[in-house]
Amino acid sequence: MQGKSELPEQLRPIFWDYVFSQLSLAKDRDLIIRRVLSTGSWDAVRWLRKQLGDRELREWLITHGGRGLSARQLRFWGVLYDLPVRQVNQWIKTAQTGVWGKR
Repeated sequence: MQGKSELPEQLRPIFWDYVFSQLSLAKDRDLIIRRVLSTGSWDAVRWLRKQLGDRELREWLITHGGRGLSARQLRFWGVLYDLPVRQVNQWIKTAQTGVWGKR
């Protein structure tokens, strides 16, 4: 698919600040996951879950410590993916006490 985005057109609005046709799930995986989980529609989330599977998305959340997601979003994904409440609480606390949380 050279020169053509493998992402569905419905995702274009959430990547308004990127050249959409140059994005790919293979090379921009973290960016795409973070944007879809934080600002994507439910259809976008369904597409992402179909592409990667729930296990991989759960592992991504754990590996990245929920960075880039709001407390509300972390609570939602924590419930959906059965993440330990203490772990989610720690992610939220870290975000709130970090540089960006103090602004």
